[in-house]
Amino acid sequence: MKRPRVSSFALCAGLTLTFALGIVPPLTMAQDARPIVGDWSGTLNPGAQPKKRIVVHISAAQDGSLNGTIDYPDQDTSGIQLTAITYTESVLHFESTPSLTVYDGTMNQDHSTITGTMKQAGASLNLVLKRTP
Repeated sequence: MKRPRVSSFALCAGLTLTFALGIVPPLTMAQDARPIVGDWSGTLNPGAQPKKRIVVHISAAQDGSLNGTIDYPDQDTSGIQLTAITYTESVLHFESTPSLTVYDGTMNQDHSTITGTMKQAGASLNLVLKRTP
């Protein structure tokens, strides 16, 4: 009669483990995205042209996927949709199809600065993004 207890325990432990492992991947995805979520600002310096301020807004959905927009305050342009965005192991990549913008950068250890390159209309410009409060 003691055997049913052992098999009940094994079944219960197995179900608990299966349930716990099913939860871990979504939590991990959300934690990986957390350092990048927020508002980031920087200044593009195209040389002969006036400098352009840029603000990037990044948010995460419950499933861990990222989305965002770009604002260019000096050009009175805001809400340009990012069409692709990834953040993996401190490396940020985003694209905006309407403006043909591609950015690749690396976040520092304290999650306050992203240093990278923005490509627009065939030009590559250094862009440092800093977290804004």
